Amino acid sequence: MKSSLIVAILPAAIAHLPDFKTSEAGNPFVDGFYADPDNEFYNNQYWVYPTSSYEYAKQTYLDAFSSPDLIHWTKHPNVLVASDFKWAQRAVWAPAPISRNGKFYLYFGANDIQTNSELGGIGVGISDKPEGPYKDAIGKPLIGQYYNGAQPIDQDVFIDDDGQAYIYYGGHGHANVAKLNEDMITIGTFDDGSSFKEITPENYVEGPQLMKRNGIYYLFWSEGGWGGPDYAVSYAMSKSPTGPFKRLAKILQQDEAVASGSGHNGVIHVPSTDIYYIVYHRHPLGDNIDANDRHLAYDRLYFNADGTIQPVEMLVHDNFNDGNMIGWRTYGGSWDAKSNALKAEKSAGGKALLNTNFGDVDCSVDIVIPLVNDGDAGLVFRASDPALGTDAYDGYYAGISTSGKLVLGKAQSGSWTQLGAVKADIVSGKTYRVRVTAKKNAISVYAGDSTTAQLHVLDGTFASGMNGVRVYQTSAVFDNVKFKHLS
Repeated sequence: MKSSLIVAILPAAIAHLPDFKTSEAGNPFVDGFYADPDNEFYNNQYWVYPTSSYEYAKQTYLDAFSSPDLIHWTKHPNVLVASDFKWAQRAVWAPAPISRNGKFYLYFGANDIQTNSELGGIGVGISDKPEGPYKDAIGKPLIGQYYNGAQPIDQDVFIDDDGQAYIYYGGHGHANVAKLNEDMITIGTFDDGSSFKEITPENYVEGPQLMKRNGIYYLFWSEGGWGGPDYAVSYAMSKSPTGPFKRLAKILQQDEAVASGSGHNGVIHVPSTDIYYIVYHRHPLGDNIDANDRHLAYDRLYFNADGTIQPVEMLVHDNFNDGNMIGWRTYGGSWDAKSNALKAEKSAGGKALLNTNFGDVDCSVDIVIPLVNDGDAGLVFRASDPALGTDAYDGYYAGISTSGKLVLGKAQSGSWTQLGAVKADIVSGKTYRVRVTAKKNAISVYAGDSTTAQLHVLDGTFASGMNGVRVYQTSAVFDNVKFKHLS
């Protein structure tokens, strides 16, 4: 939450508090190519405004997403379009929302200017509604020149407790702060008469974001290259909204098991709580051909007692409470998440996988097999080369069956090898938690309420790979999927 002037959430609206460890319904949390998210809380709804992640010439509009619970998201297309700003033509980037005096403002960069002789920079749209349409408030860029070496892009707007508004921005390795006047569409001056103060911290590249917590000002920014795997987020703390901001640590960076290029963040604050999330974009694994293949995610921010921020862990959860399978890929079978769980129809080895790459992994899922049969359903892990077919993948599988077994095996080059099996009292229609831990060549399988592994084998055929779920000659319902690094 960037402004203390926004009305606090009503008590009735926090009956179902979004107190999550991550996006429990899965990341990405919305579908499509998006980047550079910023956010606000309007009318008891969380609003996220991202860049549309395409080539510059096609970046001529902005979409928005709203949610009452950080689970179910509604898309609002074309909340701002460049054609409503006679000076903006392309490269519409990094929207920054804020509200004041009953109006809604959306700041954005346009045209990717490289010199002061070009037309472009930071514009501001105004609307009577969070969903727009946002129209040109001043008929020209609010900031259309380089000051202190800062390219006029990647803006963030913050209103302090005393009512003073600030705009933070800057590309090309320089960051500035300026005051905004009460009208929110003109630049103010500091006590020394200047309009733009440089606040560039160490390793700064772009994407500043300012938030305030417990009287401390936090500045976040992005480091590395926006299209590469090294894109990351660092932060600083200050007692003043104008700094100085001394770099403390990198808190969000790629996880080679989950995603790469994790950067350009906003911060979601659940009002009237100390619950914060970092919302950002990232590249999916294996899809690095197109740098614009960026998707929105959020994870929990945790603070230490002294106010410093713990490194962000990109968790992989999906409870399907959003009713979709965004981020999943299926290989055979019929899959449906509309009932807030993942239903799989009977098939000869249908798989639903996430493009993760865990080696040492702790993974688990809740499984219900509706009918008594000889088939089984369970977890796929350390998998690669998935395709259609019963055993068309290279990797491990652990499953349960109502015929009374817990099985562990591996598929390789289309053939199946059973590594272990034990009797298991599995009843149709009942939910069972199946969990696998795999550390190097040691694999353990748990089912039901057991805290002791029912199966333990040594096999080092596959070191890492994708993760997901599978059915074989049965239907099944999967829920509460989790994959994480084995500690």
